[in-house]
Amino acid sequence: MLRGAHAISLDTKGRLAIPTRFRDSLRDECDGVLICTIDISNPCLLLYPLAEWEQIEKKLRALSSTNLQERRLQRLLLGHAAECELDAQGRFLIPGPLRQHAGLDKKIMLVGQLNKFEIWNETRWQQQISDDLQALPGEGWESSERLRDFAL
Repeated sequence: MLRGAHAISLDTKGRLAIPTRFRDSLRDECDGVLICTIDISNPCLLLYPLAEWEQIEKKLRALSSTNLQERRLQRLLLGHAAECELDAQGRFLIPGPLRQHAGLDKKIMLVGQLNKFEIWNETRWQQQISDDLQALPGEGWESSERLRDFAL
């Protein structure tokens, strides 16, 4: 499980070091091969272990290339998808266009989301959390059937 929010610094070459606690499992699960692409809903990146990304690709392949909305989604996700491989120190390079899309600079947040990570600019992440905390109580849990019975 990929979970937790981790403050990380990008090095001068744009490399991100995966926290030690995830490195071995990522090497075992996907031979250290990850896929990084844009998030179409938020100003962040999505980082998938290869096996998880392959499930996304199956769903994208099933979409129609003649339906404009479906084609846009394919173009955005697949067109930005970059294969990244962990080096011996557990780092990988985030390509420049992806760093630019998410506004990544030295301070970033790597946020576990069960089957993937989100990669955020630290300032944007803090703002997103603030926005989420303010919005959630006002939205009403009852508006979602799945959340209606959710309890902590």
